[in-house]
Amino acid sequence: MKKTAILSFLFFAALTFAQGIKFDEGNFKTLLAKAKKENKLIFIDAYAVWCGPCKLMVKNIFPLQSVGDIYNSRFINAKIDMEKGEGIELAKKYNVKVFPTYLFIDGDGEEVHRTIGYVEENDFIQFAKDAEDPAKRLTSLKQKFEKGEKDPAFLLNLAELTVYSDTKLSNQVLERYFAGNPDLNQNNLQLLFQAMKSTDDSSYRIFQAKKAEILKMMPEKNYENIDKNVKVNTAVSQSYNPNTKKFDDSYFLAETQKFMTKEEAGKLLIKVKSNRALKDKDFATYEKLTLEHYKDYSSVSSEELNSIAWNFFENIKTKSSLETALRWAQESVKKNENFANTDTLANLYNKIGDKKNAKIWAEKSIQLAKATGQDATDTEKLLKSL
Repeated sequence: MKKTAILSFLFFAALTFAQGIKFDEGNFKTLLAKAKKENKLIFIDAYAVWCGPCKLMVKNIFPLQSVGDIYNSRFINAKIDMEKGEGIELAKKYNVKVFPTYLFIDGDGEEVHRTIGYVEENDFIQFAKDAEDPAKRLTSLKQKFEKGEKDPAFLLNLAELTVYSDTKLSNQVLERYFAGNPDLNQNNLQLLFQAMKSTDDSSYRIFQAKKAEILKMMPEKNYENIDKNVKVNTAVSQSYNPNTKKFDDSYFLAETQKFMTKEEAGKLLIKVKSNRALKDKDFATYEKLTLEHYKDYSSVSSEELNSIAWNFFENIKTKSSLETALRWAQESVKKNENFANTDTLANLYNKIGDKKNAKIWAEKSIQLAKATGQDATDTEKLLKSL
């Protein structure tokens, strides 16, 4: 009996220690104190609940023993939803704009390194090693850039690390990188596009200067669409006052009518204002403007219809509006049936009280998820509740 008990204990111990990342559930202030006391960095998985790549990291990478061995021994680990609780302020403080973002913070609250996106096991382990290596930390890379480093590989890497978190720096890095006249390829061209937030950015000037070269890699229509998007983003940022949370409609319309029709500019303004209302959690305004903008949705893509239908499911309570969202979801499924929009349809049916159809579409969504390797955990929970 004793031998059996000992073997059982050893087996249990093996299961206990053969684990992935162990996340601390303390608040940020507690994490800082712990990091300072133990002389460790804090690793933060900055995520959002709707983020697909975030869910895949939780499912595929975080549970790996090789990952846990590194992160548990070297860091204080935390998962923080950037759209809830203290995560909202942390997202502002550390300029988190894409998900997942991985932050490495010291005990004083200073960011020393960051990376982004879904990655495989070896790359994720390398993140940890880079964060611990002063020569590879983002803070050190920035200092190296400031000293005049011109190596193309170095500049490209730094641009990738900063393109979402530090627009000003990423533009400076890319300006120096393209000054060396590198051959255009999909990687550096994509970075250029990602860095272009405004027509005032140096990356936009490079985009214009290299038009002939870029057109060798894409149709002119695509180039024009990218150019139009940058101009729209510029008009949005310059017409919106974040303090008053109001738009200068006249300015926006005047600027956008320089490259689109009056009717197009008017429709775009409604869409822009509805998106801003959603971001500001002004759901009444979002509901009103979205219903107005999508009165005719016959030419709207399946993806866009699914997106607005899901936003209504999450944020709107008016039954008539939810029934409209249901029609958007049905049209999305009609145009391109997939796991995401059938899940939206199931949830909307459930929210308006149609359990029968909610069950039918939840089952369909789970089938599609299994066929395409998607995570259907939330849909399975819905189905069990019906």
